[in-house]
Amino acid sequence: MQLFTIGYEGATQPDVIARLKTAGVETLVDVRAVAASRRAGFSKTILGESLKAEGIDYVHLRALGTPKAGRDAARKGHVAEMRAIFADHLIDPASQLQLAELKVLAAERRVALLCFEADHAGCHRAVLAEQLQAEDGFEVVNL
Repeated sequence: MQLFTIGYEGATQPDVIARLKTAGVETLVDVRAVAASRRAGFSKTILGESLKAEGIDYVHLRALGTPKAGRDAARKGHVAEMRAIFADHLIDPASQLQLAELKVLAAERRVALLCFEADHAGCHRAVLAEQLQAEDGFEVVNL
């Protein structure tokens, strides 16, 4: 089983959708706490509609987004701090519920996790992918 991750920093919406289609992704799981963007085409509604038009489902799992303190740490390049903040956030019952939902989705469909950062290593989506890899045996592919 493969689990994909993708960031849209520096990309256009058509580029991201093309990469998803090439990988055979069936469902894009948006793991941003705030599914809004100043980048054209990446706010929740327009992104969901654009993906649907291309045959890709869209799911927003807000509770799997990074809290503001974690986003601030990531912006400053403080990856260890962001990971610690996100690990604490994942203990929350709402996060655990949506993590379980993600695991079910990823077991049934070809899923990609979406967040902003181009480099997965500096993004909380890497933490989610690593957890699914360790607990459920997913092969993680960063697009």
